[in-house]
Amino acid sequence: MIARRQVLGALAAASLAAPGIALAQADKVTRIVVPFAAGGPIDVTARILAEAVKDSLGTVIVENRPGAGGNIGISAVAKSAPDGHTIGIATTASHAINPWLFSKLPYDPQKDFTPITQMLRVPNVLVMNADTAQRLGIRTVTDLIRYAKAHPGVLNYGSGGNGSAGHLAGELFKFQAGVFALHIPYNGANPAQLGLLSGQVDFNFDNLAAAATNIRAGKLKALAVTTARRSPVMPDVPALAETLTDFEIDTWWGLVAPAGIPADTAARLNTAFTQALATPEVKSRFAALMADPAPNTPDAFAAFMTRERAKYQRVVKISGAKVD
Repeated sequence: MIARRQVLGALAAASLAAPGIALAQADKVTRIVVPFAAGGPIDVTARILAEAVKDSLGTVIVENRPGAGGNIGISAVAKSAPDGHTIGIATTASHAINPWLFSKLPYDPQKDFTPITQMLRVPNVLVMNADTAQRLGIRTVTDLIRYAKAHPGVLNYGSGGNGSAGHLAGELFKFQAGVFALHIPYNGANPAQLGLLSGQVDFNFDNLAAAATNIRAGKLKALAVTTARRSPVMPDVPALAETLTDFEIDTWWGLVAPAGIPADTAARLNTAFTQALATPEVKSRFAALMADPAPNTPDAFAAFMTRERAKYQRVVKISGAKVD
């Protein structure tokens, strides 16, 4: 009888405790903070990855915290508890360009984060309005440089704004090629592409994922990708480095956690995300966005971001761009 009461008591205690246990587990949701608005390529890839790691990490949600060129969202990550349940998307802007573009940042890109893994790299592409390219007889990068030198001050180019990747690529191109083209900043990458399509500007350095549809439709002429090597997505388009030695500017992003998370937690997150990035499904979905998965170790990602900061310090100085 006593034994029976003990069993019933244990069962009752377990039933009372179960909701609390379930609630505690439900509270252990991992969130990926995307420092840009929903619907863009960074947001889309974050959601693909969140779905891919649910079996290893449980519920993973994406939270959009846009503003200030990515500074608001990534700053929120830096200030989060270092428990491994808040992860942020570090981008070319937040961890390589903004430290030189802004006179003051609300975070330290090196000290305030624990790198987890790089996610991907997306080539940028030098494109011209196809009609403009045909009218000016420009078929290659060499043709563009030759025309710019023969007609100083005639060409212009557009970008998504001062300090954007397109702006910096354009200024580096001008510097290395020894040419001048007037920079026309737009309020975002989409208006810049519309300006190119309508003939308001002569060329842009655009994200390959955004430009690909119009390249394939014949509306834009792709002269070169800005990665060190040709993109497997468009292997017939040369790399700009084939004309201008060591030219390399692409778009990348990856995962970081707040500084101070336990080493075993960082290792567990790295394993979950790098395994997901290596799956055929994720590779296929990223390929549709012209993105190449680039999983690596935390140390390798940290070293990569350090090199990128050093590179963009020079590029921002060449451009003269400042946001504040």
